[in-house]
Order: sequence, then structure tokens, then C-alpha cells
Amino acid sequence: MLDFVVEETYPDPNAVVIWMHGLGADGYNFAGIVPELGLPAGAAIRFIFPHAPVMPVTINNGYEMRAWYDITDMSLDRNPDIAGIEESSKLIAELIDAEIEKGISSEKIVLIGFSQGGVMALHTATRYPQKLAGAASLSAYFPTAETMPKDGVNAKIPVFFGHGNFDGIVPVVLGKKAFDFFKANGNPTEMHTYNMQHSVCMEELKVLGKWLASLVN
Repeated sequence: MLDFVVEETYPDPNAVVIWMHGLGADGYNFAGIVPELGLPAGAAIRFIFPHAPVMPVTINNGYEMRAWYDITDMSLDRNPDIAGIEESSKLIAELIDAEIEKGISSEKIVLIGFSQGGVMALHTATRYPQKLAGAASLSAYFPTAETMPKDGVNAKIPVFFGHGNFDGIVPVVLGKKAFDFFKANGNPTEMHTYNMQHSVCMEELKVLGKWLASLVN
């Protein structure tokens, strides 16, 4: 099972957020932002920040780093590493399984991810066999949209998108493409863009926190 960092907002959590980091980072990358979400007082949520496996990344000359999957082309929607995405998705599903075994309802579990992590949140949530609360994609895209099971239990899962208008790593057009896919599919979805680059901002975190609270409270 993946190693991870845990932050809990209140004793005896009744909801869980699994938050995946981006390429080259680790679980500590977002562990400190929980207070910035502005969650309601008394919200009992366990935040799990897993560390991605270490693997060689083609666009970085094969240098080994934490990554959820390989990237072979700077045009991110071209030749995606489907096998790598699916392999990491199994590891994230194991984390979900473990929380359900602890007594957390699957419908109180949310997947969130930044960049590569956002890809993993969307891919894993829409394919998980038990109903989840929602998925959030921050500065990410959805290269496996066309193979999403339209009859899956999470086919209509609520989805949140946040993206920077000046993102030079994952162009905002890719985030909008994913948003349009879910909107056309009939999912409850929303997209918020901000004048920033490949990052997150305080305003975005506050909006994300309200969305999250609406799902698990």
C-alpha cells in the first residue's frame, strides 16, 4: 500500500479526503493547506496525502522521481501512459478500501488531486465500484475520458475543477475540455479559473472547501 501523510480536522472522522500531489512532489506538498479550506467548525474529516511511487519520467530524461504515471510528450493529451494511470489507480483504490474497512461510508469519501494527481482523482473516482461523494481536479486534465464507464456507479459523480488561466504546464484548455466532458455527461460539475500559473491560490482553496463541505456534511 502507498505511504501517506494524515491530517484530521476533528476526532473520530466520519468523512475522508484522499488528495494526490503532482509530478515530482510528495504527500507533504498539500498536507499543510487543510486550515486554508475554511471548513465548518466541527467538520470531522480525515485527509490522506499519499506519496506517489518513484519511477523514471521520460520527459525529464528518465530521471527518477515521484510520479503517478510516465509522461512522454509535452502535449499531455497525446500518448498518455494509460497502463501507468491504471496501475496507480489500483493503489489509490486500496486506500479507499482501507478507509471503508475502518467504517467510513464510501459516500463520504472524496478524491482530490493536483496536476497528475487530478488525473488520478478523476480516473479512479469514475471507475471505483462503490459510490463516492465527489472528485476534484486542480490544474489537471482527463486523458482517460473516452474509456470512462458510462454505466458505472460513479458515472454521474459531482466534479469540481480549478485551473489557472496562465498555466504553462497543463493549459487551461485541457481543464475546460474535461469540464465540458462531465457537463455533457450530466454530472453535477463546476469550474473556477484564476489568474495564476500552475498552482493553487487562497481564493481557490476557499471555494474548494465550500464544495467539499457540501458533499460530506
